[in-house]
Amino acid sequence: MKRILTIQDISCLGKCSLTVALPILSAMGIETVILPTAVLSTHTMFPDFTVKDLTDQLMPIVSHWKSQNVEFDAIYTGYLGSAEEIAITEKIFDLFSGATTFIDPVMADNGKLYPAFDEKYAALNAGLCGRADIIVPNITEACFMTGMDYREEYDEAYILELLDKLSHLGAKLVVVTGVSLSAGKTGVYGLDTETGDYFIYQNDRVDASYHGTGDIFASVAVGGMIRGLSREKAFALAADYTADTIRETLSNPRKPWYGVDFETTLPLLVKRLEAELG
Repeated sequence: MKRILTIQDISCLGKCSLTVALPILSAMGIETVILPTAVLSTHTMFPDFTVKDLTDQLMPIVSHWKSQNVEFDAIYTGYLGSAEEIAITEKIFDLFSGATTFIDPVMADNGKLYPAFDEKYAALNAGLCGRADIIVPNITEACFMTGMDYREEYDEAYILELLDKLSHLGAKLVVVTGVSLSAGKTGVYGLDTETGDYFIYQNDRVDASYHGTGDIFASVAVGGMIRGLSREKAFALAADYTADTIRETLSNPRKPWYGVDFETTLPLLVKRLEAELG
């Protein structure tokens, strides 16, 4: 059985970050080890949430693992809340240098950084991405890490330029998410920086937005690749599963607003993964 370490916060209520990554990766047949960077009562879309920072616990936990000769097949990072956590993550990459590193540089969307971050943080995240095997920024995050101007309207040439600039950070595989090259479609555009090969996947856009769907996408993508799917099949599975889960949630008469009903669609994910693996 493959083993993944995922480093991100845990929202006790809210269906995002670790409460998404752990069940999805486990369902995909992967032993999932968690390193919580913080504990929140709910995710940040709820008012008056509580938060307990766990930065000072990260290295003691990791040091204990090393004393027990623990190894990982992959390390997958999500939201990292501070420059210090980025620095610690780089140390973890060094300590477990045999692991495939997968970074979702969660920090921005819709042309803006999240309120807790600034351009210095974006530069540090770009440095971390340079240490990774695989990075999956959205268009906004890619722009902040490369210095390109953000555009709401763009063409394929713009995405290709963005991928080229991302490739200079140092990651082996760069994948931009949320790419829409025709009306009613969205998906990913990727570049293998070692071979120069590109790949693209587009599916039908679902006109709804929910917290945590990026975490679902990233978790399925890294899980698929670690289980042995090609990059194209892993990202297609991630995109389709995320879209199908949003559609399932939209059909819920209770109209949940704070997260998607991925629990209902997990059996479908497992079935599709098994079919792809043959």
